[in-house]
Amino acid sequence: MLPNPQSLIEQMATDLTARLTERGIDDPLFVGIHTGGVWVANALLKALKREDEPLGILNVSFYRDDFSRKGLHPQVRPSQLPFDIEGQHLVLIDDVLMSGRTIRAALNELFDYGRPASVTLVCLLDLNAGELPIRPDIVGQTLSLPQNQRVKLTGPEPLAIELRPFEH
Repeated sequence: MLPNPQSLIEQMATDLTARLTERGIDDPLFVGIHTGGVWVANALLKALKREDEPLGILNVSFYRDDFSRKGLHPQVRPSQLPFDIEGQHLVLIDDVLMSGRTIRAALNELFDYGRPASVTLVCLLDLNAGELPIRPDIVGQTLSLPQNQRVKLTGPEPLAIELRPFEH
């Protein structure tokens, strides 16, 4: 049975608040990875009652290490960081952590904008299939999927998680 994204968001908000308090971080900046990570980030900001705060949006297409194999999606938009990240505490949000390649690309891009004080990684789902040694600090749920299935987040309102056949 697939989890309800809204209940995961509520739990993630509680966990994130505790984690940031534990680390002495009062006012982090939020950055979502295009597109699902932005949807999750907006839902998380709403749950935290911080929806009026600016949200950075990363489009990591040019930073992917598989760019030459996959090519560029025709609707790629540039990243938008409406704040300076130098020395700031960031909360980086993605929808699904699978191989870790998207997160690696996001970190590379962030460091091109400046050097943050810290990055707290938040993912709605962790498929625990990491090719790279990347783990989220806050995760909604860890799932194990059959090899012939993949997860798709739809949204932004309402957020929904679907299982779909894996296409090569």
